[in-house]
Amino acid sequence: MLTVHHLGVSQSERIVWLCEELGIDYVLKRYDRVPPGRGPAPPEYKALHPLGTAPIITDGDVVLPESGAIMEYIIGKYGDGRLAVAADASNFADYLFWFHFANASMLPSQIGAPREGAEESPRAQFMRARSDRAWALVEARLGASAYFAGDEFTAADIIMGFALTTMRVFAPRDLSHYSNILAYLKVIAARPAYQRAMEKGDPQMQPLLS
Repeated sequence: MLTVHHLGVSQSERIVWLCEELGIDYVLKRYDRVPPGRGPAPPEYKALHPLGTAPIITDGDVVLPESGAIMEYIIGKYGDGRLAVAADASNFADYLFWFHFANASMLPSQIGAPREGAEESPRAQFMRARSDRAWALVEARLGASAYFAGDEFTAADIIMGFALTTMRVFAPRDLSHYSNILAYLKVIAARPAYQRAMEKGDPQMQPLLS
């Protein structure tokens, strides 16, 4: 049985959401941070894999970390390719870009950006500019397209969703000037699978959807 090891307030919410969207059978095992909120993963979570980071799934003898790898594994093995985009589709490149942009560019740009009001060294200024460019790119995309890969919801929306929502627990961002992102988050918030995923995975957390 596929088991999703979910660390509270972490990227592993993506995997719970994916499983709910696909409607597949899975076991959800929750772990709380110590202390709750922004603390590190507990020892039993870190013991699952040498990386000790979220997300992690187990499936028989398979122990797999990394959001993108897990999502491709689940879509390929259990989802019959649903929520991915076929290589011969016109929006295949868009799907690939946003699916990989989430962790390759969007999250690193947020982690390294200084907080509002903080003293900015030349490096901090560089990181803030990088973060601003990433958010501007997302805002422009969601002004031109209903979803990241095009007209239909895909796994690219799931992997990008964390960067726009829960990641702001760790890297706050005022979204008041991003009207397209805010409109998009309302659409995401209305998805029953997203609601179920957040209720199951982080029932004590109010999703950051505005």
